[in-house]
Amino acid sequence: MKTVLCYGDSNTWGYEPGTARRHPRDVRWPGVAAAALGDGFHLIEEGLNARTTVLDDPTRPGRNGLVYLRPCLDSHAPLDLVVLMLGTNDLKHRFGLGAYDIAANAAMLIATVQQTPCGVGGVAPPVLLVSPPAIGTLSGLADLFAGAGPKSRELARHYKTFADQAGCRFLDAAAVAEADPADGVHLSAAAHAALGKAIAGMIRDML
Repeated sequence: MKTVLCYGDSNTWGYEPGTARRHPRDVRWPGVAAAALGDGFHLIEEGLNARTTVLDDPTRPGRNGLVYLRPCLDSHAPLDLVVLMLGTNDLKHRFGLGAYDIAANAAMLIATVQQTPCGVGGVAPPVLLVSPPAIGTLSGLADLFAGAGPKSRELARHYKTFADQAGCRFLDAAAVAEADPADGVHLSAAAHAALGKAIAGMIRDML
């Protein structure tokens, strides 16, 4: 059995745009990926609404993805693979970060995984870094994500650079999935399906 940790934010948790409810398990991208991979794979959903890469959000305590990552890895070890998809919440206006800065934050998560013995055999598990979907036309979240659209479209280029430097694999989620126009940030069921199948293909290739 191959164990894969899917570590992300609301687009891993399955936040349903326009309703604030949660997509059903089989609709969320980890569930789609698990179904596509079939027997022999166990995908662990570790999504949390408003989770950042490495930032403390003054309005949402406990959302710093770096702080929780190591305990999470220890909790689920041994892991065959870690999928990281964070960065959307770093685009919030309150943080004032550019695309390069956010990608550098994501690289800190890669380094954390690569410095742990949480993989099979007591070595570091391999990492698949996923740059998040681009911010679309904002509806209801315009103030929170003011100016985020252009920066979000620059993330993939910088994420790939850091992934290459770290020797890990990379996937651009924006190439296969678009944010739902209901809010411009979160994924529809169709987008989850497309992303889940793309990530499943990468997992199968890596494992």
